[in-house]
Amino acid sequence: MRAVLCTEFGEPESLIVSDVPDPEPGSGEVVVDVAAAGVNYPDTLTIRDMYQFKPSLPFSPGGELAGVVSAVGEGVAHLSEGDRVIALTGASGAFAEKAVADARRTIPVPDGMPLDLAAAFVFTYGTSYHALVDRADPVEGETLLVLGAAGGVGLAAVEIGAALGLRVVAAASTDEKLAVCRERGAQETINYATEDLKDRMKELGGADIVYDPVGGDYAEAALRATNWLGRYLVVGFPAGIPKFPLNLVLLKGCDVRGVFWGESTIRNADKFRAGLQQLAVWFADGTVRPHISGRYALEEASEAIRAMMDRMAVGKLLVEVNPDLV
Repeated sequence: MRAVLCTEFGEPESLIVSDVPDPEPGSGEVVVDVAAAGVNYPDTLTIRDMYQFKPSLPFSPGGELAGVVSAVGEGVAHLSEGDRVIALTGASGAFAEKAVADARRTIPVPDGMPLDLAAAFVFTYGTSYHALVDRADPVEGETLLVLGAAGGVGLAAVEIGAALGLRVVAAASTDEKLAVCRERGAQETINYATEDLKDRMKELGGADIVYDPVGGDYAEAALRATNWLGRYLVVGFPAGIPKFPLNLVLLKGCDVRGVFWGESTIRNADKFRAGLQQLAVWFADGTVRPHISGRYALEEASEAIRAMMDRMAVGKLLVEVNPDLV
């Protein structure tokens, strides 16, 4: 089979496509013929040896895929050959024609969902659902500020926030990105390339919940615009790991809450499954739907990761491994 390989840590351009042996499932595992794989920010870190999970060289990047089960390992009872599934492979493995997945993190594709959208679904919506439902303690009518709102997890947070009855304020770097956010449920927008984030957010009444998958210089500005007893959700920091003045947390009586969805899927498997069930209902009724702004062939996977690094994605990017399966 063909697979994208990281043979040495470095930039996306160092990745190669090579023929490798077909994988075999171990106990508790399945092999999936990959239709498409989602591109996510951790992929940009894994290939540079900057992620907390460090696969051994050589490895195929990609942690999220959708496809068809082609082999089932010992002890797997809930999946069969031919099943259409979504699989989370952890830090690596998805950018290949076949991938091994832990059966516990492999789920049937919801009815009516094509495999390309399935490959763009679980990582972003799972993260944002966990953040807003499990960690934010939302109250209908509260104001949610979403930073990086046009990215994969950001746009999912916009949609989920609107579904929860929150007043969603989307912040992003271009008017074009913000237009997509409005289409997905944002009631107010902030262009933080041309507007002062703190001042504009305060004009809008402040934030009860801040969803921050960006970090960097915007973090303190967003914290300063947080209301009394607000909740600041730390989702990621591609713009850099921020340092908060803790006096602001005291003066606002607010909470800073970590969002580690990947670990939560293991520690709280029942909540993970319940969240996916709700997301499937929302997909079926049109409340949420992945926005895919770029599609790449397997040979173009390095270009997809580069686009993610350069913040060119609006919503999700896909590597379409086998379009015939989609």
